[in-house]
Formats: sequence, structure tokens, C-alpha cells
Amino acid sequence: MYTLEQARSFIAVAEELHFGRAAARLNMTQPPLSRQIQKLEKAIGVELMERDNRRVLLTAAGSAFLVEARRLIVAADRAPHTARRIATGKAGMVRIGYTAASGFSVLSPLLSELGQILPEVEVDLQERVTLEQMDALLDGEQDLGLVRPPFDPDIFDSRRLLAETLCLAVPRGHELTKLDCPVTARDLNKFPLIMHSPTTAKYFYDLAVRAMEIDHHNVVHTVGQIVTMVALVAAGRGVAFVPASTRMLGIDGVSYLPIEGLAPDTVQIHAIWVRGTRNPALQRFVEKIPLLSGST
Repeated sequence: MYTLEQARSFIAVAEELHFGRAAARLNMTQPPLSRQIQKLEKAIGVELMERDNRRVLLTAAGSAFLVEARRLIVAADRAPHTARRIATGKAGMVRIGYTAASGFSVLSPLLSELGQILPEVEVDLQERVTLEQMDALLDGEQDLGLVRPPFDPDIFDSRRLLAETLCLAVPRGHELTKLDCPVTARDLNKFPLIMHSPTTAKYFYDLAVRAMEIDHHNVVHTVGQIVTMVALVAAGRGVAFVPASTRMLGIDGVSYLPIEGLAPDTVQIHAIWVRGTRNPALQRFVEKIPLLSGST
């Protein structure tokens, strides 16, 4: 096996095509330089140079080895710098999981902040529901999750990214838009309802049934994704409970109405990660997460 010192010696001779000049460049005498080249050729098993008293020429193998040797030296010189940057969290990778709803609310400002704080950190994104994210975090397949509560604070550290209210999405011009006060259960009773799935969208289903008494005879569609829900509202298929940030989707033909008695922080998104995580880039980033946004 050859050494980096031998590779550096070869590069100097190959570029100078003269042992004397290469030795001076390397601050050494010519005999030990010649021995370095001989050891290199013996380790590789091929002749890299043709030399006599007047000239030095690279063989075909030597020309090919020169290209790779330069790459090797560049990588070797860069490796300590890269290692230091990764160790201090200035480089590396952060694997982020997100729910569909967080994808149109907090993901963009989160990535923007990450890009400003750690421009050299690579980001891997994966859309997963909250429970899938928790499993991925525990299995080491994910570093950071954008999830809905609840989660175990003994296992996960967290920062709240967004707190908002739940509102009612209705078709534009709907009868409920003529109300001059928040919507009540009595107002809602006679209208078809697009409802969250109690299995694939359990978080929003639970919020909705806690917010208002639901007449399930009025449910005409049950869906798992907010985007689908709002598209159905725009098509006039019914009304739906959605987080206030759904406005950011910009789907035409939908109005959003306040619901009576709901707190402004009813709906939440948290960034969570496993306590004691050893990813330096993640540790550096989570220190800045509280600066992302306030509650809405």
C-alpha cells in the first residue's frame, strides 16, 4: 500500500518532470525522493515513469495515476476540514419528516431558516404522518419531525412552531358566510359535512368533535388529507373543519369562517427530535428553531 507522502512526491515529479526541481519544491534532497517513487511503483506494481540522466517521462500508467493522485490529495487535504465542519454542525445532513399539513404551513419557513443558518447542510425530506415519524425518529431513520401532539416528552425534545385556530371552510357565497358571528353547532346542522377520517386523520377528527357536536348523518365524505377536503369544499360538496393556515393553499372558491368558542392555539405543529441526539447539524439548528415564527 502506498502513502500520501509517496503520492505527493509523485505529483511533484510528474509536474516538474525533473527530480532536482521536484526535490527543491518538496524541501528535500533528490535521493530520498527517488526512493519514494521507487516504493510507490513497487506498491502499485507498475512503472509510472521513464527516466534517465537527461529526462523524465510519464508512462501511460503514470499519466492515469497522476489524475487519481491529484484527486486523492485534494480529498485528503479537504477531509480534516470537512470533519471539523461536521463535528461543529456546520455541515452534514438533517433528515426531516413532515405531515401534509405542515408541508404548506411551516415547512417552507423552516427550510429557509435552515438554509440561512447552515447553508452547507444537506436536507433530506420525507412526508409521513405523525405516528410514522415518531417510529422513524426512534429507529434512527429521521432526525427531525414536524408533527401534531401528543408525543412523549420523556423521549422527544420539542419546539412549538405553529399554533392556530380551527375554522370552517365553506364554498364561496355559502349561506353561512352571511352570518355576522362565529359558526355554532346549530348553524351547521343542516349542511353536508366533509369530515376527517378518524383513523388516518385522527388528530383533526378529535379536534373537530371536541370543538362542536357533530351530526354524523350529515357527513357526506370522509377523507384523510386537508388538501382533498378543501378541494371538495371548493366543488360545493360540503363544509369542513380545517386549520387556519389552510388559506395558504390558495384554493379558489373557498371562504374560511370562525367557529364559536375555539382558542387561538387549538391546532399545533411541533418540531420534535429524540432526546440526546448526536447529530451536530441538528443540534446546531434546533437552537434556532424558536426564532422561526410566533403563534398565529
